[in-house]
Amino acid sequence: MTHAPPPGRARVWSGRLGLLLAGLAVGGLTFLLALQVRAGSGDGTTTVAPSGDAVASAPAPDPTTAAPEPEVTETAPPPPLAGLTVAVDPGHNGGNGANPLTVNAPVPDGRGGTKACNTVGASTDAGYPEHAFTWDVAGRLAARLAELGAVVVLTRPDDAGVGPCVDARGRLPQEEGADLLVSLHANGTPDRRAHGFFAIVADPPVHEAQGQPSVALAHDLVAALGAAGFAPSSTVAADDGPLQRRADLATLNHAERPAVMLELGEMRNPDEAAVMESEEGRQRYADAVAAGITAWAGADG
Repeated sequence: MTHAPPPGRARVWSGRLGLLLAGLAVGGLTFLLALQVRAGSGDGTTTVAPSGDAVASAPAPDPTTAAPEPEVTETAPPPPLAGLTVAVDPGHNGGNGANPLTVNAPVPDGRGGTKACNTVGASTDAGYPEHAFTWDVAGRLAARLAELGAVVVLTRPDDAGVGPCVDARGRLPQEEGADLLVSLHANGTPDRRAHGFFAIVADPPVHEAQGQPSVALAHDLVAALGAAGFAPSSTVAADDGPLQRRADLATLNHAERPAVMLELGEMRNPDEAAVMESEEGRQRYADAVAAGITAWAGADG
């Protein structure tokens, strides 16, 4: 005979049965989730998102939302002398004085005559030589021009050699594909009261580039030297400034590009000699010449 449980005990068993079923349901879900995670994370590094209704789904992207504009990267402008090749001629050379037979040998002057291969150059009263001055300024000038984007070629590799001869110096621009030639010198007028810089161009022109293109380059170089605080020559003057026109300089005669020879100052003038003998002064000369080339390139371009 089956007896019904007392009412109070029935309620207890009913409550325990409900808890047991609820525990089974929760445990089963936990077990299933554990299986999902293990199945998708074989190396322990991959994160697997739960599926089903355990986690709310991410909202779909709104097709009406405009895509972000791509970032525009501004390109820096090219340096002012990009694409320009400059031939720089440091006058004379350190070994010229010890090699008189070589430097006195005749070479073509570019006008059917001859000229001595090279010369020793001037010096200050303290013995600072022109070849060392022009070599130092040329190095500083080359560095500044390179900063401005130019390619620079020099007519000599150091200050201890002989030459090169003046005709070879003049041919360098066209041989190296240069756009212009600037030949650096310092004058040696015996009168120590003489002072100042001046420029020289070939005249009458042998090549087309020696005409107005060279004169325009000379004007820009003269203007830049003046703007840098250097005084124009007290002995060389023309209607268009301190500019000489000469036919006897083989370096200029052989150049088939705009070419200017610069006498940057008087080495026997004590005040200008002091500037040339100082590193600061030589840097000022180099910066001024670079500014003149930059002005010419801008106008020419």
